[in-house]
Amino acid sequence: MTATESGGSVVRRILLGSQLRRLREARGITREAAGYSIRASESKISRMELGRVSFKTRDIEDLLTLYGVSDERERSALLGLAREANVAGWWHSYSDVLPGWFPTYVGLEAAASVIRVFEVQFVHGLLQTEGYAQAVITRGMKDPEEQREEIDRRVALRLERQKKLVSEHAPRFHAVLDEAALHRPYGGREVMRDQLEHLVEMSEHPNVTLQVMPFSYGGHTAETGAFSLLTFPEPDLSDVVYTEQLTSALYIDKAEEVGLYTGVMDSLTSECPGPDESRDLLREMLQQY
Repeated sequence: MTATESGGSVVRRILLGSQLRRLREARGITREAAGYSIRASESKISRMELGRVSFKTRDIEDLLTLYGVSDERERSALLGLAREANVAGWWHSYSDVLPGWFPTYVGLEAAASVIRVFEVQFVHGLLQTEGYAQAVITRGMKDPEEQREEIDRRVALRLERQKKLVSEHAPRFHAVLDEAALHRPYGGREVMRDQLEHLVEMSEHPNVTLQVMPFSYGGHTAETGAFSLLTFPEPDLSDVVYTEQLTSALYIDKAEEVGLYTGVMDSLTSECPGPDESRDLLREMLQQY
């Protein structure tokens, strides 16, 4: 199974959830009543409609009946979407080292056709070398060797995600890195030299645009910190903004809120030096190593 196919299961889960929500609201049925009809709680219906859980065929059949969907063609299409949405992604085997909120992001990332990101603290995960990723992951650990297996699996997951950027159906990837992220010496001089060389190399890929926001530009519009903005090929799925907190993550898909982040990203890309100038800046930094 390819990353695109497995990522599509997350997208289908979200699409099915949004369709179930529209059907429920059109009939004026509360989440509580919908939950009662499938022997579940109101919160279970909420998670289903957000695409956060897998779907049982019996539950979908009962909900469609409750919502008055009797056309066999429509029922069959939605039930087929439920079966496809339940396909486990390749990252499922890494569930032991993934925080609970992250599998959804990995699936969305795998399904996206355009990925736009802003980073302040680190080089973005899709652009990290193996050495840099290991240095970031082990930062703050008292005895990394005691957690060697977990570290290796987390690094392997990060490298697996990166394969999408060089795949046959690679997305457009546009990254803006604050210069601060490039001055934090994770892993020492050799690791940083390899990381900067990798950034220069990746910036030359036709589907990758890399810009650096230099210190000399002073303040900029991204006061909220790092975020990712994902766009999907499916016309029914809105753009999603992902921001990560210490113990959780926030997914934003309301059009007006996504629009604010889109505006910030547009401003960043226009304020930054262009890709060629940014590549020259990376090469200048590389000379220090």
